[in-house]
Amino acid sequence: MSNRSPSRFQITLRGAQQRPRWLWPALLAAAWVLSLLVAGGLAARYASPDAGGLRERLRQSEREIAAQRAQIEELQQVQATLEASDRISRAANTEVQTSLAERDEEIAGLRADVAFYERLVGATSQRKGLSAHSVEFLAEAAGSWHYSVVLTQNLNRGAISQGQMRFVVEGVKDGKLATVSWDELHQRQDVPGQAYSFRYFQRLDGSVMLPKDFTPQRVRVSLAGTGGGTTQVFDWKLAGTGRGE
Repeated sequence: MSNRSPSRFQITLRGAQQRPRWLWPALLAAAWVLSLLVAGGLAARYASPDAGGLRERLRQSEREIAAQRAQIEELQQVQATLEASDRISRAANTEVQTSLAERDEEIAGLRADVAFYERLVGATSQRKGLSAHSVEFLAEAAGSWHYSVVLTQNLNRGAISQGQMRFVVEGVKDGKLATVSWDELHQRQDVPGQAYSFRYFQRLDGSVMLPKDFTPQRVRVSLAGTGGGTTQVFDWKLAGTGRGE
């Protein structure tokens, strides 16, 4: 038997092509990712089986919140209305209290007038003709003086006294005696006297200005009417304190 030399050629089967080395790791990685996605979906499905119910409860809560907000806005509007009504009521109450105080003051003044009238025309009162019963001066904020002169007469109870009242203020200015006339007191020229017309008594009111650096001492009141005239002098120390004669 003769020995054969080895052949230089080798027979290789070509039924299947050789696959790349990275293919299997890639397939394994894709399968792992897919398994994670499937596991996550199943977990979300089975961990929250009532997701639809939760969404419904969320919508219900949102509706309740909206209703509560509307109710709060309505209550705030009601509160604002009540506060405005309360302010109006307080203002009206203050106005009523002020009006009542004014009426009380008016009633007190009328009672004083009635008492004065009763003393004037009473059976034991002294009969007097037209005269100035009292003079009062009160300082005002603007530097002027408010005066109040009460005229009376009870000598002729059926008669009406009519005429005009004037007065001058006597005092000292720059170390000399001085008299402030009716026109100077009103800071105008040809000022008419203050008219009066009454049966038993009347109060005359007004405001005048005194010169600067003038010290008043007396007030001289003059009445001139159809029944004659009269002049009376009042001490400023009493008249200027609002206490009259």
